[in-house]
Amino acid sequence: MKIPFLDLKSQYLSIKDDVNPAIQNVLDNTAYVLGPAVKNFEDEFASKHQTKHCVAVSSGTDANHLVLWALDLGPGDEVIIPANTFIATAWGATLCGATPVFVDCEKDSYNIDPQAVEKAITPRTKAIVAVHLYGQPADMDPLIRIGKKHNIPVVEDAAQAHNAEYKGKKIGGLGLATSFSFYPGKNLGAYGEGGAVLTNDDTIANKAKSMRDHGALEKYNHEIYGHNYRMEGIQGAVLGVKLKHLDSWTDNRRRVANLYNSELSQIKQIKIPREMDYAKHVYHLYVVRVEEGKRDQLRDYLAEKDIATGLHYPIPLHLQKCFSSLGYKQGDFPVSEKLASTGLSLPIYPELTDEMVLYVCNAIKSFYL
Repeated sequence: MKIPFLDLKSQYLSIKDDVNPAIQNVLDNTAYVLGPAVKNFEDEFASKHQTKHCVAVSSGTDANHLVLWALDLGPGDEVIIPANTFIATAWGATLCGATPVFVDCEKDSYNIDPQAVEKAITPRTKAIVAVHLYGQPADMDPLIRIGKKHNIPVVEDAAQAHNAEYKGKKIGGLGLATSFSFYPGKNLGAYGEGGAVLTNDDTIANKAKSMRDHGALEKYNHEIYGHNYRMEGIQGAVLGVKLKHLDSWTDNRRRVANLYNSELSQIKQIKIPREMDYAKHVYHLYVVRVEEGKRDQLRDYLAEKDIATGLHYPIPLHLQKCFSSLGYKQGDFPVSEKLASTGLSLPIYPELTDEMVLYVCNAIKSFYL
């Protein structure tokens, strides 16, 4: 049996009768940039995540930038970011000219450690970025308390956490603003690049809308600096169709994760992901921890069985060459570094059948038992 890491074709075939006419409607009306399809999606996505505003943009990276840019960050400012995340999180700070300050993650949730955050605060700290990694919300309450104590805004990076919940509330409106990615492989993915900023703050929303369109809310009247971060009409149409399926797709991801948990918990050499008491995990990724020195062997063995796997992320941000000037070194963030060397992402997507999941689990068992 061949198990891909992701199967976007199966998903497309399941919704093509709805998505094809939606795309055709954009073409028929020549609404190629922003337009009605994007506006409709913005309204529905904001409602889905119980927030007031959604500003659709051209990618998740652009959304990361807009969130911090709208806070007027610039050179000399610092932004606290987990070392254990995709590099696009850090670009939000660097594109503003600010300096990313990395901190370690918690050993159980793999999300940013609030205690490490407080220790990293300096007079130059101007934002804290809570990444909801792998689809599990960060522990927001202590982060928001820290932010209020020091008068520092907390923002969310929810690129992997569409539809996730923290203490029964949807993520997206917990911090001052939230960035989302709609890269095709995400839980809610476009047919190309796409992103969004969610916020309940009117000022942030208006600035983000202006900044995404060359600093103008009115054509040719450019009141602030901006960029071309507009979402394409076709992506809005696709996302509008797919959003209707997000609940069922989320349920299926959780079904797959629960089956993995049940089957793999009996293997002592594997540490399965822990869903925290405060979280509803949406499992963008299902990352297990493999005993030290065995990860690559297991990955090669699974590849021989036609099972694709992934690494998220093999080099923590503080050890990336592009950040070498910041002076971090091996050993600075041991939890993130341990995860980088032992984490293995197993296939997870809504279309995975129980039979396919069991095939993966049995292959792992045959490697160890």
